[in-house]
Amino acid sequence: MDFQLTEEQLAVQAAAREFAQNELWAGVIERDEHQKFPTEQIKKMGELGFMGMMVSPEYGGGGMDTVSYVLAMEEISKVDASCSVIMSVNNSLVCWGLEKYGTEEQKRKYLPGLTSGEIIGAFALSEPEAGSDATMQRTTAEDKGDHYLLNGTKNWITNGTTASVYLVVAQTNPEAKHRGINVLIVEKGMDGFVTGPKENKLGIRGSDTCSLMFTDVKVPKENRIGDDGFGFKFAMQVLAGGRIGIASQALGIASGAYELSLKYAQERKAFGVPISQHQAIQFKLADMATNIDAARLLCLQSAHDKDAHQDYAKSGAMAKLFASKVAMDTAVEAVQIHGGYGFVKEYHVERMMRDAKITQIYEGTSEIQKIVISREILK
Repeated sequence: MDFQLTEEQLAVQAAAREFAQNELWAGVIERDEHQKFPTEQIKKMGELGFMGMMVSPEYGGGGMDTVSYVLAMEEISKVDASCSVIMSVNNSLVCWGLEKYGTEEQKRKYLPGLTSGEIIGAFALSEPEAGSDATMQRTTAEDKGDHYLLNGTKNWITNGTTASVYLVVAQTNPEAKHRGINVLIVEKGMDGFVTGPKENKLGIRGSDTCSLMFTDVKVPKENRIGDDGFGFKFAMQVLAGGRIGIASQALGIASGAYELSLKYAQERKAFGVPISQHQAIQFKLADMATNIDAARLLCLQSAHDKDAHQDYAKSGAMAKLFASKVAMDTAVEAVQIHGGYGFVKEYHVERMMRDAKITQIYEGTSEIQKIVISREILK
């Protein structure tokens, strides 16, 4: 593998770092405290090309590779994981899925708005009884000839209240089980479609998460993605790519917590010297730096596999599994290094610790990643 980033990739990384430091840092604590959606920040991210990075320029995207996406995700996540999860869902799940499997009409209708940040997308898979087990869909899409009649409930939907376009997974033919599942493009404002209240979350509080309720929602047949019964395969494919985005988010949270800890350790004094001179702190920093570098390599490996059109199911799951653990471990140690200051909001690391936990849960828990990895290595 070539470990040298290209000039274009370095430019993307620098642009994302500059944006995160100049545009996201100032209000991040307030947005977290009040669960305030970063409307203006997301709009600027769209203007800079961060909301449709891998989409072809033909549809308004940046035409960038997955490595560039990983680099940008890390920099955004160092400062505000709420912004990065909005960015991740829009890029990895919605835009990528539409461009890869959508019809030409669907791509031209939805992608320009999604890539520009004018509108935001959401991916609706999870249900009260169908989280990690995507085959157990209770939401139904009854075939009515020229349209589907959609009924059911979706839970834990990122961008749930702010999205304009939703990719909804639903069961059309229960007898066919997972081969009877379809994905439908649902637009905000369709009769019978309502969103629930925002969830009051532990972390990533600036992003909005809610339930979606569908009651006899009439969805045109042309809004189905792929052939009849393609929905389960679609979901598995976009989730595989989504793991790369979440791994990068976890990496960014860990990197941000580490950088704050390194700076604090060099400034804070105890027993007459900076605490960075105490071996106990040095050991913590060494472990943090080593694990972050290892997580970054796994993220870049999975991105490289995807860009090279190689199977990235295993590498993506490995990156997500390891990086999410590194994020949690690093954030906890960051709070410890900060001591009492780490327990208050103004030093940021307590927020990063709360944000880190979700990376071990969404896009499949750590146990699910181990199932994916073991399935791949036992083939």
